[in-house]
Amino acid sequence: MVAGELDGARAPVPVEAPPRDPSRAARRLGLTGTLLMGVGALGSGALPVPNPLFGLRLLGLPSRNATIAIAITYAGIGMLVLAWLWIGKMLRWNGAVPPAPDRAQLARTALLWAIPLAVAPPLFSRDVYSYLAQSAILARGLDPYVLGPAQALGVDDPLTRSIPTIWRDTPAPYGPLFLWLGRGITALTGNDVVLGLFAHRVLALLGVGLIVWALPRLARRCGLDAGLALWLGAANPLVLFHLVSGIHNESLMIGLMLAGMEIGLRAGPRVLDTRFLFGALLIVGASAVKVPALLALGFLGTEWARRHGGRVRDVAVSAGALAAVTVVGYAALALVTGLGLGWVTTLDTPSLIRSWMSVSTDLGLIGGQIGILGGLGDHTDSVLVLTRGLGGLAAGIVVLMLLLASLRGRLDPVTGMGAGLGAVVLLGPIVHPWYLLWAAIPLAASQGLPHYRRAALAASAVLALLVPPTGADFSFRAYQLPMAILAGIVMLVLVLLVQRRQLVGKQGADVDAWSGRVPAREPDPSPH
Repeated sequence: MVAGELDGARAPVPVEAPPRDPSRAARRLGLTGTLLMGVGALGSGALPVPNPLFGLRLLGLPSRNATIAIAITYAGIGMLVLAWLWIGKMLRWNGAVPPAPDRAQLARTALLWAIPLAVAPPLFSRDVYSYLAQSAILARGLDPYVLGPAQALGVDDPLTRSIPTIWRDTPAPYGPLFLWLGRGITALTGNDVVLGLFAHRVLALLGVGLIVWALPRLARRCGLDAGLALWLGAANPLVLFHLVSGIHNESLMIGLMLAGMEIGLRAGPRVLDTRFLFGALLIVGASAVKVPALLALGFLGTEWARRHGGRVRDVAVSAGALAAVTVVGYAALALVTGLGLGWVTTLDTPSLIRSWMSVSTDLGLIGGQIGILGGLGDHTDSVLVLTRGLGGLAAGIVVLMLLLASLRGRLDPVTGMGAGLGAVVLLGPIVHPWYLLWAAIPLAASQGLPHYRRAALAASAVLALLVPPTGADFSFRAYQLPMAILAGIVMLVLVLLVQRRQLVGKQGADVDAWSGRVPAREPDPSPH
C-alpha cells in the first residue's frame, strides 16, 4: 500500500508546453533581413565622401566589392518585406489578437528590425548630407534660403562633397524649425559628417517615437485595432527604410502632425481649450519642417466646428483661432531662428527634378514629346508648368471636398487628413516613395483601413523595392544592378526554402499564413 502510494508520488506530472509565439519565425526572417541590410550598407549605402570605412580591415570589406554588397542588401530587403507581409497576413481582420501575434509581440518585432538599420550607414537617400550642409550654413550666420551649400561652404567642404551635384547650388526647401534644430546638431558635431549623420538619425527616431505614440490612439478613436494600425503604419518597410535608415525629415513632420491631431481632438467645447491650441501649435511646428502638414489644421478645425453644429459661425470661430495660432507660431520661429519667411520662396526647389511617379509630371512629359513628334518644337517645360498647375488645382478641389465631407460628419478627420495629403502627393509635381508616408501613416489609423488593407500591404511592399539602396542612380554602372538583383534573388530563394522546410509538420497562425500553406508530412504507408 505504501509502496503504491510512493510509486504514485513519483509519477511525473505533465507540464504544458508554453504557448508558441506565432511571430517567432517571421521575426527571425525579418531580423535576418535587416542584419543583411546593415552589413550590405557598409558597401552599398549612401556613404559620405570620402568613405570613412576605407582602409578598415573588417568594416571596409563590403565597400571593396559594391556588387556583392548591393546583392546582400537586396536579399535583406526581400526578407524583411516578405516577413512584414507574412505577419500582416496573420493579423487578417481581427487585428493583433490571438492566434495572431499580439501588440507586445508586434512591438518587439518592429524594434528588433529597426535596431540594425539604426546603427548602420544610411540607405536609399543622400538627403541627410543636404540637411547637414544647410544647417551649417545657418550656424555660420548665412541664409540657407538664399545660398546653396557650394556657394556658402565651398565645393571642397566636407559637408558639401557628399551632396548630389544637382542639389549643391540649390537653397534649402525645408522649414525654419527643422533648420533651427539642425543648427543645434551642427553646434554639437561641427564638420564631423559621421557624428552629424547619427545625430540627425536620433532626431528622426524621435519623430518615429511620436508616430508610435499617436497612431494607436488615433486608431482607437476611429474604432480600429491599435496593433493592426501600428503594424501597417509604424512598422511599415517604408518607415524602416526611409525614416529610420534613410533619415528623412518626414519622420519629424508626420510625428508632430499626428501628435497635434490626437491632442487637438481631445479638446472640450471651448475654442480656447489648451489642448486644442497646443495640438494646433504642434501641427504648425510640423509645417515648419515641411509645409504640407499644415493641411491637418483644416481637418482639426472642421472637426471642432462639426461638434458645435457645423454652422458658418462655428467654422469662422475655428478658422480664426487656428489662423491666430499659425501666425503666432510662424512669428515666433521667424524671431528665434532669424530666418523670417524666406523659406516660402524655396518651396518649389524639389520640382527641379522630373519624377516619373508624379501623374502631373508624366502628363507634361508626354505632352512635350507629342509636341516634338508633331514638329512643334520642344516645349516640355511650358507643358510641365501647365500640367503641374492643373494637378495642384485638382488636389485643391479634392481637399475642399474632403473638408466639406468632414464638416458634415460623413468623414472622420483622420481619414480626411490622410486622403487629403494623399491627393497633394499624388497630384503634386514630385513623388518619392517616402512622400507617400504623408498619407499612408495617417490612413493606417482610419476607419477605411479594413477595406484597403490588402492594397496597403501590396503597395507598401512594391514601393519598398523601387529605390536603389545606394541613394543614387546606376549611371555608368548599369551592369551592377541586374547582377546584384539576380544574386540577391538567389540568396532570398535559398533562405525561403530553408524556412519552408522548418514549417513542415507544424501548426499555428504563421503556418496558415505562409504562402501556399505548409501541410504536415503524410506518414509513410510502406511496411517496415
